Amino acid sequence: MNQRLLMSLTDAERLLVAETERDALKGLDEDELLELHQRIRRARTKYVKNYRRAASAGVAASGGRGMAYPKNQRDRDKAELFESVLARVSREVAAAARRASMELRSERLAAARAEKPAALTAATTRAAEQPAPDGKPRARTVKTTGGLKKDASTRAAGARRQAKRDAR
Repeated sequence: MNQRLLMSLTDAERLLVAETERDALKGLDEDELLELHQRIRRARTKYVKNYRRAASAGVAASGGRGMAYPKNQRDRDKAELFESVLARVSREVAAAARRASMELRSERLAAARAEKPAALTAATTRAAEQPAPDGKPRARTVKTTGGLKKDASTRAAGARRQAKRDAR
């Protein structure tokens, strides 16, 4: 970040940017990161809005967008600064969400594994005790959408469609 821009920030903005440093972000949980993300998004939106309003007003006064561009540099720089800071926090929010998701998933899997053996043994013993109605072993069912010919036809149509695309 350029020093001139950092010196033009207010104290509150400077503190907000400082909260996004790598060491400061590591100590935050997902909810705190989301709250920080919200605050930074508000600051970014403020400066983008200020820049756009001033730029559109300056176009008529200066005679064109190209002539109006050099003016209002400070708001444009601040908007860009908060955009990059927002991207940094967004990456941390995504990483925290991924970690929370993995933890939740592992907890659910552990709970399912702990519960599974008792439920599985009861269900398998009941199924083993009940013979087929005619005494013959039951045939294994095949999952189809309506028949083997229809499934083969669907696969062939897909292959033809892909071949047509590949030939283009």
